[in-house]
Amino acid sequence: MIFRNVPRWPRRLPRAVVALFLCLAVWGGAAGCGGGVPAPATAPSAAVTPDWARGMPTVRADRLPPQARDTLALIDRGGPYPYRQDGAVFGNFEKALPKQKRGYYHEFTVKTPGERDRGARRIVTGGGGELYYTDDHYDTFKAVLR
Repeated sequence: MIFRNVPRWPRRLPRAVVALFLCLAVWGGAAGCGGGVPAPATAPSAAVTPDWARGMPTVRADRLPPQARDTLALIDRGGPYPYRQDGAVFGNFEKALPKQKRGYYHEFTVKTPGERDRGARRIVTGGGGELYYTDDHYDTFKAVLR
């Protein structure tokens, strides 16, 4: 019997577990134990595109300009916001975002260094947790992935 010289406590373990342990210890996961087959690659969670963002350009939140990341942090905290218009309903008149009922989207200013006014950059939030970024005053949007 293969388990003759094994200390007493492993005898209580199922033989398959002990065999697997021995296989990994002796061969280090080499071929013959199934270790020679590479594990399937899994995409990081940030790389998975949610349904609401399919067909749109995307950007990871950590790749946004620092001012946009600051705005995201304000949104997460619920304010206070630097501009009175922040949090206002975004009408989606350009129809660049998926069609929703009025009041579904809200916009927040992303400060633009060197601009005297609010500038062209915005984060738009959706009622289902969607986040969109525009740096050209609503002409184009990128879905923000977290």
